[in-house]
Amino acid sequence: MKTVRDVLDYKGYDIWSVSPEISVFEALKILAEKDVGALLVMEGEDCVGIFTERDYARKVILVGRHSKEMLVHEIMTPKVMFVRPEQTVEKCLALMTDKRVRHFPVMEDEKVVGLISIGDIVRAIIHDKQLMINELEDYIWGRR
Repeated sequence: MKTVRDVLDYKGYDIWSVSPEISVFEALKILAEKDVGALLVMEGEDCVGIFTERDYARKVILVGRHSKEMLVHEIMTPKVMFVRPEQTVEKCLALMTDKRVRHFPVMEDEKVVGLISIGDIVRAIIHDKQLMINELEDYIWGRR
């Protein structure tokens, strides 16, 4: 069973983050440049929130506000759920589904060490299932 650490080992430990004091417009430019759907909002080493495309769509566009005039801290999600590297991908998927979130920062020793998305989790689960299917086919066809 794969863990969050396995996912990070595969995808990398890059963490894209912004200050709570930059404009939403600047944060959107970083999302586009890095081709990601979320940025951690950091003050030094502390994660104080997460800024996602969903935050932008629901808290700026739908209410008729302007991204160049707003700061990230005004629309970020301040209550961030974290996962640990040893958690299984199945547990993460269940949490993401239950809590209706698409991104989890990964914490180890009280430090953010990565960020995983629902896409990362689904890819890992599909990969595991495909390996199991291949092994079963090999067993059935006597290729072992």
